[in-house]
Amino acid sequence: MESVIKINNLTKDYGSNRGVFDVSLEVRRGEVFGFLGPNGAGKSTAIRHLLGFQKAQQGSCEILGLDCWKKPSEIQKHIGYIAGEIAFPSGMNGWQFLKHIASIRKVNLDVPKQLCEYFQFDPNANIKRMSKGMKQKVGLVVAFMHDPEIIILDEPTSGLDPLMQAKFCDLIKREKARGKTILMSSHIFEEIEKTCDRLAIIKNGRIVTQIEMNQIEHNQNKQFEIRFKAQQDAISFSNLNFNFSEKNFDKNRVKVFVNDSQINNLMAALYKYQLEYISEIKFTLEQYFMEFYKEGGQNYGNSI
Repeated sequence: MESVIKINNLTKDYGSNRGVFDVSLEVRRGEVFGFLGPNGAGKSTAIRHLLGFQKAQQGSCEILGLDCWKKPSEIQKHIGYIAGEIAFPSGMNGWQFLKHIASIRKVNLDVPKQLCEYFQFDPNANIKRMSKGMKQKVGLVVAFMHDPEIIILDEPTSGLDPLMQAKFCDLIKREKARGKTILMSSHIFEEIEKTCDRLAIIKNGRIVTQIEMNQIEHNQNKQFEIRFKAQQDAISFSNLNFNFSEKNFDKNRVKVFVNDSQINNLMAALYKYQLEYISEIKFTLEQYFMEFYKEGGQNYGNSI
């Protein structure tokens, strides 16, 4: 598939190990790509280069084959964008601001009205006095109202309540079905899991993994919770050569990691014990992510 967003070996070094370093990723036409990392990891810095707000020290950024630093005005005709930290002009209410943007974008006012209704808010309040969530909704309306083919979202649900986060995810799915290309940075696992086709995880300004979401959903690493009828059985089993994540002998319970090739060995080992239950624990994006961030953790990126 054609890649419409390209970041090639991007470096912006602010000193003291801050910035982005040799970052490369591509977003294919029609996919939702997640950019996952905690605050300060480098997500916003990379996105600012895509918008042409910053010039790379090394590397380059392209959207639709256009250099993001050299052709920002041309690129912005094709994109919708919400910043991680939104700044609005003073002296306007929300609707006045939306009308102003609509006139620049040549958008029928019915479209921002419909989006305001979708996100269930009244934009007529003074924009500077709005809550964080209200301002975020104004930003989302601006990002989507001109029906852009490419949408770049930096922490788009910051300040939104769970109901609005769910409506946002539904909107992303709808736009994807219409063929839109979406790059979305976030530190919220659930919205990445619900919406994205692929993702990159960034740590200390460097990409540590890129992966298809279905590889996480159907990975070869399994975790099982096992409860034994007798404490001695739990203790005996815990001495076997498996990768245990938890041993709770007060509750006769252990948790164990195995990959697909070890499942038969696990079942054979359990055959001689009396069990209360055995249950598979679904492997999540959060678990995958934390293996890159916890000190000394196992790197699941090598085995998924």
